[in-house]
Amino acid sequence: MIKNRTAIVALLTGLNFLNYLDRYIVAAVLPRIQDELHLSNFEGGLLATVFLLGYFVTSPLFGKLGDRMSRKVLIAVGVATWSAATVASGLARSLWPMLLARAVVGVGEASYATLAPTIIDDITPPDKKGKTLAVFFLAVPVGSALGYLVGGFIEHRWGWRAAFFVGGGPGLVLALTCLAIAEPARHLASAKESLAAGFAKLAQLPLYRRAVLGYCAHTWAIGGFAYWAPKFLNKHYALELRTADFWFGVVTVVAGAIGTFVGGAMADRALAGLPAVPEGASHTSRENKLAANAQLRVCAIGVAIAAPLAALCFLMPSAAPFFAIAGVCEVGLFLSASPINAIMLRTAPAHLRATAMAVGIFAIHLFGDLWSPPVVGLFLDYLPIVLAMMALPIAFAIAGAVWWPRAHEAGD
Repeated sequence: MIKNRTAIVALLTGLNFLNYLDRYIVAAVLPRIQDELHLSNFEGGLLATVFLLGYFVTSPLFGKLGDRMSRKVLIAVGVATWSAATVASGLARSLWPMLLARAVVGVGEASYATLAPTIIDDITPPDKKGKTLAVFFLAVPVGSALGYLVGGFIEHRWGWRAAFFVGGGPGLVLALTCLAIAEPARHLASAKESLAAGFAKLAQLPLYRRAVLGYCAHTWAIGGFAYWAPKFLNKHYALELRTADFWFGVVTVVAGAIGTFVGGAMADRALAGLPAVPEGASHTSRENKLAANAQLRVCAIGVAIAAPLAALCFLMPSAAPFFAIAGVCEVGLFLSASPINAIMLRTAPAHLRATAMAVGIFAIHLFGDLWSPPVVGLFLDYLPIVLAMMALPIAFAIAGAVWWPRAHEAGD
């Protein structure tokens, strides 16, 4: 059995890198997929849509199951599922098998993304949760970029199908390792409690509700920014698309890593001087509310930095200052990567924490990046390109306003 906390965190973090690498390989090799399978741009875009639908639609189900049964078993099944589906993506000979494979990748990743953070939270001391979750969520910028780099490298040498085989293979091996995790004991939710009842309980919690609503606005803007920034660079600065993709990816990796680590450290430091949260304290205790508000302030500070800088970078006269300012902007955006997930776990009842993660994932995609790319695209169709992109800093500012702590929510 794997009982060492560092070993468990290392295993789950490594799998999270594979998670994001597998997710973004398809984008790296998409032109070759389109050429061989004769897919239109619309059909190519559907590969991302079905993945996202499989991901966020099934996350509440895994949250419900995770509060009622062994999480390590569900995680192992999820890892094996997304890895097998990634390999199957490389075997697809037409559109429909490829769509099915990408949807199943989303289902498998939903299980993992919903449950892995709850195990890390369970085994980590309170004063180290921020930094530990920061390590786990470092996979977001770095794993995503590796998907592009690994996919492009392998495709150039052995073809696009080999990229999926290499991406999915390690997960099939490591899935069994998850079963060796010594899962911490906890109080399981009643099997009789419905999923809707769990949703209703979470919706009544002001701090949880505000954390998720702010996260929706944040995800909406990040989704639009990531999707349209390369085209903005190409059209506004006449930068070659491959050059725009490369440098935007480099900036995202560096800024994302810095922001994620700094945000985790700030989240831990924000708790210094506050009353210690007693072991087994209720999510509604004054100590927990004070801690959640302090960490929400870190999230709010991050987007308060990012919002004006996002607006400023779109006004730059050339690509070089755009990248410089966008880098600082992305540091601010990634400050929230660790604390916002810690807040969702902290503000939910102990027996509903997996459900809380699932509801958060469901909400931020349903009300966030599912819609922002087409909405910003609609703006781009009818407005000057710089003015259209200003929808993104406005959304960041909304996230900051929602996240900024309220004194009355700290309790008496």
